[in-house]
This record gives sequence, structure tokens and C-alpha cells, in this order.
Amino acid sequence: MFKKHHKAVLLTLTASLSVTSLVACSSKSSTPADNSSAPAATAVPKPELKSLQIWQKDDYNTYPVAKFLEEKTGYKVKYDMLPQDKAQDKLNILIASGEPYDAITTGGGTDFKALYADYAKKGALTDLGPLIDKFGPNIKAAIDPAVLEAAKVDGKLYAIPTKTIPYAAESLYVRQDWLEKVGMKAPTTLDELVAVLKAFKEQDPGGNGDKNIPLTIKGDAMFISNIVGAFGMPTFWNDVNGKLTPRILDPAYKDYVAFASELFKQGLLDKEAAANKDATAKEKFASGKAGMIILHWADVPAVTDALVKNNAAAKAAFLPALKGKDGKAGLNAATGFDRITFIPKASKHPEDAIKWMNAKLESATFKEMAIGQEGKHYTFKDGAYTPIQPIFTEERNQANNFLMGTDDKNYPTYWQARVRKDVRLFEAWNFMNKIEPESTRINDPLGFAPYLPEFSKNFQQLNTMVGDYTTKLIFGAESISGLEAFQAKFKAAGGDASYKEVNDWYATAKK
Repeated sequence: MFKKHHKAVLLTLTASLSVTSLVACSSKSSTPADNSSAPAATAVPKPELKSLQIWQKDDYNTYPVAKFLEEKTGYKVKYDMLPQDKAQDKLNILIASGEPYDAITTGGGTDFKALYADYAKKGALTDLGPLIDKFGPNIKAAIDPAVLEAAKVDGKLYAIPTKTIPYAAESLYVRQDWLEKVGMKAPTTLDELVAVLKAFKEQDPGGNGDKNIPLTIKGDAMFISNIVGAFGMPTFWNDVNGKLTPRILDPAYKDYVAFASELFKQGLLDKEAAANKDATAKEKFASGKAGMIILHWADVPAVTDALVKNNAAAKAAFLPALKGKDGKAGLNAATGFDRITFIPKASKHPEDAIKWMNAKLESATFKEMAIGQEGKHYTFKDGAYTPIQPIFTEERNQANNFLMGTDDKNYPTYWQARVRKDVRLFEAWNFMNKIEPESTRINDPLGFAPYLPEFSKNFQQLNTMVGDYTTKLIFGAESISGLEAFQAKFKAAGGDASYKEVNDWYATAKK
């Protein structure tokens, strides 16, 4: 729940946002039916749609998938992007101002799910149920019914969910050549991690003198992937004695904060970490200033390219899941929604938006959208899809950003082509998800939780509170002696209500 702490101020959304629906009026010819020379009725042209997407490095409008979809669906689409940082802030402004997007796709994490539910509750989104019943047979056939059910708010479906393929995504990524220079192996425990970071600080393997940064992180990642798992808190909420418990109320929280703050005090954690953007942390690692970073396996090729450009002899790899003093270890394995797509009430073409999404999920169109053409973009042998390079990367590398729901039965098999497009990518993904023991991948227990009103209502405020507080504790601006007072404040601000609601659901989900 508390992975990110965007300082988004949710703008008041009014339920009176008007719906401007496209009304396609067809006219019948007055020519008698037996007049064989009567002209055919003129087809109503499809309107140009306007879609807001998650950030990607290339322009959606010129990416090959956009042209392919226009040809297959008959819809021309103008694509805009959310910013890479503070996407929620921008989205709040666009929704509140009634920007007439016909489709909006966001991330599918807990923070965006809560935002989506809030929009739905405040009347800012279109009820998709009737539209799907009328215009969405492919949507119904392709998407797992349980996934659609989990996306409902108060019994109504306001979004098309794109199901996450469960895998561990983020961990600590280390400079192997730095390890070699200090004569150490990859750490497997927290104690070994500290020893490695001290060696990075004291022995100057980066050639930066006293300016080496042993570990850098981005500012919204104060719960450091892999390290937090060694304290038994790999996911946002974790099972503590049979109850799902947010990290701030977890008995292990105090120990985690003590460990992280000690890293900072000893100069082992980037002193500028709280101010780092994602790109800033990556630049510090790729430029040779930092020896370790939190990284998603999908970022490995780009980061490696930048790293090797600066130092041809540089090598890096993911650490194994670190063990804590009691043997706990774990990486968060995402479950639930990879992204969600909704139609705001301000859309001028809601029916056509659903028709467009439905056309994208026609089985052959979906497959070609996702991985291209056999023999051109990929080969298929022994049940495995293998990309043909460089055309797969050039024309399908970012195809996943065009998804609005998936063929849930077949996509996990198609998807394997994506991790085989670069040997470094495959090795990173394979290490975290195949080589590492299955027990180290801990599924998010709230991944497919239904809409929970109290949880959703309180999420943003609580998320910000905990993120800010944890940052202050780690960097010494607050004392851990005030933890109980903060926990009481957290509970009063909606934490107790969320805890009860989540566990009322969890008690039924475990049965």
C-alpha cells in the first residue's frame, strides 16, 4: 500500500460532469426497396479518438503499433502521454478539468486502483457494463471474468483491466566489477550486504575517491526492494499472524527503519536519495558514481548500455533475495492489474471507444499487436516464442503499452518473446523468476481484492503520510521514539477503518 508517496492533492471531482455521447444517426433511403438502382447508404465515418496513455520513451503516434491498429480497427487515434514523474497529479487535473479523452490508461498498482475507484465513486467515469454487453464480445471472450469482476466499483465495471503476469520485478542491482575489486562475492544476507556497502565506501572501487555512493535509490522508494523483504515485509500489506497488516503497523517496521537509517548514518545510502528522481538514481549508477541501485529487470538493457558506454569493463547483476536474521527473504511478485483503462464522462465517443478496444482484442489482431508476425517478428518452436531482432525491438518493444485488456489464456505464452528480445533482459528476468527459489517470490495478497471503499478512500492520504514519515525517520528528521504517536495518527486518519475492511475481505478470501 505504501510503496509510493506522491504528494497528489486529489481534486474534487463532481458527479455532474456531463457525458457527451456520440449519437450516430442513420437515415433510410426513401427509394422503394424494389428499385435496384438505389444508391447504397453512406457509411457513417468513424470518429478520431483521443487516448491518454502511460509514459513511454517513444511517441505513441509514430510507433508502428499505432499504424497497425489503425489499419486493423479502422480507428485513427491521437495519443497523448502522462508524465514519467507525478503522473497522478497530472491525471487529477485532466479529469477534474473535463479533458475529453475517449480512453485513459494508467498503471494498475494499488495507488492507481485507488485513484480509479475514487473517480468512479465521484461520477467522473463511464459505466462500461452496458457498452461491453452491446459492443464488446471480444472483451468478454478474452479477459478472465474474475479479473473483470475485481475491477468493479460498487458492482459496476468502469475500466478494462489488463492482468499482470505475476513475476518478481524489482531488486538490488550491483556492480560485479566493484565486488571483484574489493574481493567480495554477492551478499546473501543483510550482514553481508552491509559489509559490501562498507567496502564500496572505503576501498574506492569506482575510482571516485570519497565520492563513491555505495547504494542509491529514488526518492519514492524508501521501502527498499529486497532489503524490506528480509524483514518480512516484501509486499504493501503482509500476513502477520493471519491478518493483513500495512507496513507501518507491522512489528518489523521499526527494525527495518533502524537498519535503513543506519545505512544513511554510515554513509552507505545516497545522502541525496530523498530528492532523487528515478532517472537521477539511474544516472548515478550508470555513470559509475554508485555501486548498487534498486532496478526493475525491464530496465537492465538500457542501464547496462549506459553503464558500458561510460566504462567498457563494467559488469552488473541482481542480488539474490537477502535473508534477515530470522531467515526471512522475499521479493514482491506483482499480481492483479498491470494497467487499467477507463472512459471518462467527458469522452465524446464512448461507444466508439469500446468498439475500438473490442477490435483490439480480436484474437488474431491481439496477437499481431502484441508480438507481430511469425517469420518477421518472431519464430515459434517447441512452444516458445523467440523474437527476431532487430525488428522485434524496433516494432514491438513497446507494444505492451497499447494493451487495453489481454487475451488472458494465450498472452502469458506470447509474452515470453518479450524477455527473449535481449539476452541481458532474459538473464535478469530468469534469475529473479526461475533460478531463485519460488519461495522468494511473494504475491501481493491484495492484487485481486475487490473495490474496498474505506481502503480506497483513505489510500492516498495514508500513503503520503507513511512515505513522508518513513523518509524522515531514515534521514534523521524524526525520532523512532515517536512511532506509537504516529501509528495512532495513522489509525485515526483511516488506517483502522482500512485494516478492518481489508481483513473482513481477507477472512473470506482465505476460505
